[in-house]
Amino acid sequence: MTSISTTAAIAAAAERLARAAATGVPSRPVRDLLGPGSVDTAYAVQRLGTERRLANGARIVGRKVGLTAPAVQRQLGVDQPDFGVLFQDMDVTRTPVAHRPRLLQPKVEAELAFVLAADLDTGPFDAHSVRTAVAYAAAALEIVDSRIADWDITFADTVADNASSGWFVLGVERLDLAAFEPREVVMTMTIDGEIVSTGTGSACLGDPLAALAWLAETACAVGDPLRAGDIVLSGALGPMAPLPPGAQVRCELVCDATTLGTAELIMEDTL
Repeated sequence: MTSISTTAAIAAAAERLARAAATGVPSRPVRDLLGPGSVDTAYAVQRLGTERRLANGARIVGRKVGLTAPAVQRQLGVDQPDFGVLFQDMDVTRTPVAHRPRLLQPKVEAELAFVLAADLDTGPFDAHSVRTAVAYAAAALEIVDSRIADWDITFADTVADNASSGWFVLGVERLDLAAFEPREVVMTMTIDGEIVSTGTGSACLGDPLAALAWLAETACAVGDPLRAGDIVLSGALGPMAPLPPGAQVRCELVCDATTLGTAELIMEDTL
């Protein structure tokens, strides 16, 4: 970390990331300002970025858990989950492309999303207790992105950068958790008809509901619990893949040889 004060470092890191998002030009990493292992400081940068977005009229619709699959952790060189904020303008199904956040160097991963029916504000939490708070699940695509050039990120960099968030897509099928076990889901993701990623629910912290429980605990610990109506992206079920302009992406979730749901995205020809 540099010799400037922590407050100044947080502001400088947030400004560096905001400038990259606004200009479409990726920045150098922010770990030189924060230190590569400065988790609390990195989340402070994320909170500052969130506050600035809210001040400009953005609306929070949920949270995402990142870095839950060992394969994705290996890709990014980290060893623990993180979380970020989902804003309404990141929802591909609700927001025209011109009004979504700018993408700089996107990748895509398939997930199981949860929509909450009840607040998760009183722990402790486990896979069973959070299950009862879920209204329904859905197949999901998360378009992850980094404001940092060439995805040259440490844990501090991705946390500060809102957990490398971009856009997300929820499938139309509302899945009843009474009908399947999330850890037993099998995922296949294709781009332009070719399989680019496969995985299972157990790749997501052992169970996507365990990822939801981790997020619920963490959100309560920082004083911002999950609430009824929130969308939660529980984490990747397999490796992410580069997302080129014009790509057609589809993920399918299957359990016990039955298709549970799908999510699809057609990218514009230019980012």
